[in-house]
Amino acid sequence: MTRIHQNMEVRDAKMQARDVSVYYESKRAIDNVSIDIPNKLVTAFIGPSGCGKSTFLRTLNRMNDTIPSARVDGEITLDGENIYSPKIDVVQLRARVGMVFQKPNPFPKSIYENVAYGPRIHGFAEKKDDMDAVVEHSLKRAGLWEEVKDRLSDSGTALSGGQQQRLCIARAIAVDPEVILMDEPCSALDPIATAKIEELINDLADNYAIVIVTHSMQQAARVSQRTAFFHLGQMVEYGPTSDIFTNPLETRTKDYITGRYG
Repeated sequence: MTRIHQNMEVRDAKMQARDVSVYYESKRAIDNVSIDIPNKLVTAFIGPSGCGKSTFLRTLNRMNDTIPSARVDGEITLDGENIYSPKIDVVQLRARVGMVFQKPNPFPKSIYENVAYGPRIHGFAEKKDDMDAVVEHSLKRAGLWEEVKDRLSDSGTALSGGQQQRLCIARAIAVDPEVILMDEPCSALDPIATAKIEELINDLADNYAIVIVTHSMQQAARVSQRTAFFHLGQMVEYGPTSDIFTNPLETRTKDYITGRYG
């Protein structure tokens, strides 16, 4: 049973999950999770390793489809439309709900081509001038343009770890998504690079619904407005971030936040 804080009415829910369970063969990894993901806010998923937060994140753009043994029950909607409907084009869904992974994964292509790849396959920019504008705009939004504008033909894999992660964010936003999912985007980065990514997340929240999985409670407190605490495949508690950290309703949440387990 999930405890939802009283002041958690979401009038502008971009995505909604209802009674979602995830199975790997017969093992249940996610147990009956229901949550509203608000638009233009950052929602953090916290909890100990193996609690299901990344597994649930992957249901939001059907990344679990890539795992043969995975099965998803329940309903997840984007703007009211069930994303698991047979009518849904999964490629289009993943353009609308972008993903940034734990380890930066730039393509072995130039910085320019990393960003241009998505718009090109989706037919967003027919002319080179249009594509140039998309690449520049995306790199500026990701806070990377000034650092790479004179070496766009260099390989994306030659960048530092923090720059690679911002390049991956630029790649995600180049196809004009509505939701950005981030699975521990700073776990492989140093504190300076982490601070830049967190600043970027705050900026991007003006335009996108953002969901971030993080092991760092300090990071969740810094970047998110909503926090969901997961434990043993269940979403234990969901509420405004300030309430979760200062006035949790559940003993398990309090014990995790105070460091009694994790």
